Amino acid sequence: MQYLFRAALAGLLLMSGSASAWALPTSWVIDSAHAGVHFSVRHMMISNVKGEFGRVTGTLTYDAAEPKKAIVEATIDVSTINTRVEKRDTHLKSAEFFDVAKYPSMTFKSTKVEVAGRGKLRVTGDLTLHGVTKAVKLDVQGPTASVKDPMGNEHIAIAATTRINRKDFGLTWNKALEAGGVVVGEEVAISLDIEFIKAPAP
Repeated sequence: MQYLFRAALAGLLLMSGSASAWALPTSWVIDSAHAGVHFSVRHMMISNVKGEFGRVTGTLTYDAAEPKKAIVEATIDVSTINTRVEKRDTHLKSAEFFDVAKYPSMTFKSTKVEVAGRGKLRVTGDLTLHGVTKAVKLDVQGPTASVKDPMGNEHIAIAATTRINRKDFGLTWNKALEAGGVVVGEEVAISLDIEFIKAPAP
């Protein structure tokens, strides 16, 4: 009897269009060609210097019916930093800042996902940078509805923002200004525009 009841319930769900509630989470991979990690930091207390990291990889497991169960992991290649000034980029890669030779990448792994409004999520996770791991929170727009490219691959995207204090991760280099203040600000604003491609079925 129990088997017959379950079978009847499954049939009703299929006929009513509610079977999606039973769908398994979908796996997605970051489309590195359409993903950007950008940052902005105060310079000499008067302006902002902006830059980006050119390569990010990772995965997303997501079910629109249960967004709180989403899992996201990402790895950023720190050596791809670009602020449009070669000398500055070389300094940022040195041991005085990111120390790329010792810490070539930074990683993010989600630990908690909350619904923050219609089409919005707040994702808490562990950011490991310069050998230090700290919890950070991302304000996320999306994921978007999926669309297919001309080759039939499904894509979704998110946009996210957060702020960190670079000194929390051991990035402490600075120089004092004669008029007061310092050359480089401590707070770093980060924004991400990430596109994902649906992973092939196992």
